[in-house]
Amino acid sequence: MSTALLPELLMGPMVRRADAKGVCFQFATSTPSQYRIELDNVDTYSEHHSIALGKQLFLHFIVLKSINADLPTDVLLGYRLFNDEQQIDLSDFCYEGKATPEFVIPQTLEQIFHGSCRNPHHPAQDSLVAAQRSQAQQRTQGKAGADILLLSGDQVYADDVAGAMLIAIYRLIELLGIYKEQPLDIALPAQLSEQLYQRHLFLPKVPWQQRSKIGVGYWLKKDEPHFSSLKAANHLVSFEEFIALYLLNFSPVVWSLLDLESISYQAKTAKCQQLFDNEKQALAEFSQGLHEVQRLFANVSTLMMFDDHDVTDDWNLTAGWEQVIYQHPVSRRIVNNGLISYWLMQGFGNDAGMKTGALIDEFKTSLSKQKQWQFKAFDKTILEFNHWHYELNTVPKVVVLDTRTHRWRNEQNFNEPSGLLDWERLTELENSLLTHEQVIIVSPAPVFGVKSIEAIQALFNMCGQPLLVDVENWMAHEGSAKKLLDTFRRDDTPKETLILSGDVHYSFCFSVQKRFGKHPNRIWQLTASGIKNEFPRKLINILDKLDSILYAPKSPLNFFTKRWHMEVDKHQTRGDGQKYLVSDAAISLIELKQGKLARYQLIHADSRTTEFDLNDN
Repeated sequence: MSTALLPELLMGPMVRRADAKGVCFQFATSTPSQYRIELDNVDTYSEHHSIALGKQLFLHFIVLKSINADLPTDVLLGYRLFNDEQQIDLSDFCYEGKATPEFVIPQTLEQIFHGSCRNPHHPAQDSLVAAQRSQAQQRTQGKAGADILLLSGDQVYADDVAGAMLIAIYRLIELLGIYKEQPLDIALPAQLSEQLYQRHLFLPKVPWQQRSKIGVGYWLKKDEPHFSSLKAANHLVSFEEFIALYLLNFSPVVWSLLDLESISYQAKTAKCQQLFDNEKQALAEFSQGLHEVQRLFANVSTLMMFDDHDVTDDWNLTAGWEQVIYQHPVSRRIVNNGLISYWLMQGFGNDAGMKTGALIDEFKTSLSKQKQWQFKAFDKTILEFNHWHYELNTVPKVVVLDTRTHRWRNEQNFNEPSGLLDWERLTELENSLLTHEQVIIVSPAPVFGVKSIEAIQALFNMCGQPLLVDVENWMAHEGSAKKLLDTFRRDDTPKETLILSGDVHYSFCFSVQKRFGKHPNRIWQLTASGIKNEFPRKLINILDKLDSILYAPKSPLNFFTKRWHMEVDKHQTRGDGQKYLVSDAAISLIELKQGKLARYQLIHADSRTTEFDLNDN
């Protein structure tokens, strides 16, 4: 396609952070024009940030603020997008009977969509489509529906990329002229067709001679890959690949420019060919649902947080992992490419640039006169940036945790899992909870997980293989577990705390209270994952039964867990076939009344709903 025929709007608009002080809109265009957004019946002014990412790719953030007072809250607000004086047609983003897209600036939260883990080529359907349809039904009834959409990790899978997706990425890079970074010192084959399903062979490794003689790897003369993802065959490498991936995950427009049907690959084996064909079919279904996902993003304030796959699997899992990665220039660059692209496509919108905006000027200077990214100086800045976490001053207050870059490292054994938060951030979290009656904590990994699964992870960790089973649970690190549990046991913590988590690819609902003490506080662990990913169903049913047997309320094994001072009640699903763990892909819908949990549902991609019984067992 000729670049002259490119549509003006390539991605979005997406409503990002929305509060009474300002609203952040995010979108991408093929032209570098001066854009503005106006709210219906509200006098506003705007701050416009534009970032050139390619010859025909410009990322925009517009932060809208009220001229006279705070922006109105808890009511639907329509908005219009302009290029100079020309209004851009947003009819595809509007709900039935509406002239403009509409969103709510929430002050009192009543309904929340939450989910994580959205893998485009997973065979499960995209649950964000189901969320959009649920929201559309609410809007046609004259209701606002969900106040916010919280995505708590793995919005993209940079380490687990379909073969057809990698080809689409390169087509999009060329079509939009996405600026490339300085070539990395990595010997990838010149032809992309020769890289497909082979990239893991060329990623950096620790030579077997440098491995510890304690492990079997040294004696088997086996090099150890820096990147521990089990699905790294098409792992993203360069910055421009990450940017293209985000566009293909968020926008139907770019897919319409590529002609997915024409993407082909002749594999050397029948097994690999079948894999490519299956992934391509899943991508075709994914891309067809993106117009509905785009409508959801345009009508609901959407907040995000990274987990590991947004950058790479096992990101900062152990101090040893960090030491290997950050001391190697190529591995460090790959990780930083993931982090920089996260900042641009997810992080800036979370705080409307209040802190993340400080990175823009230095980032722009990283683009050379030859239109090539030179990130050597910016790498230090992005790694030292420590404000990825954020809060929403709603009722209840929302505290979103960065559990990846503030880790409590094990100084005695670098191969032991790090704590998900260090002492400083745990202390800040503790202070954030005080003086509030109700608080919502967004933790990518569950705080109160399934004990039998955590026990299996602990067993693998004892065998020196924490990376093999992703030991990503709060109880894996003695210090962080104790500090967090001590915080929850304080008498001045909220009477009700909701913890929203994902990561594990199955859903559950636990309620937690102190075994001792008179302070009537309750903690709800609500885990919904994934949006387009699933835990193997047969295996989850086995683990569900195993957990019920081994960790029944009167089981003596409970006394050997770090959280034995807390009474954890598991809540079953309602209706036939009651169970505690649900693996079906879903988006969760949390309903609140006066700040307290009133209902917890899972909305599946086929429009089925699963509801958990919140009554005490």
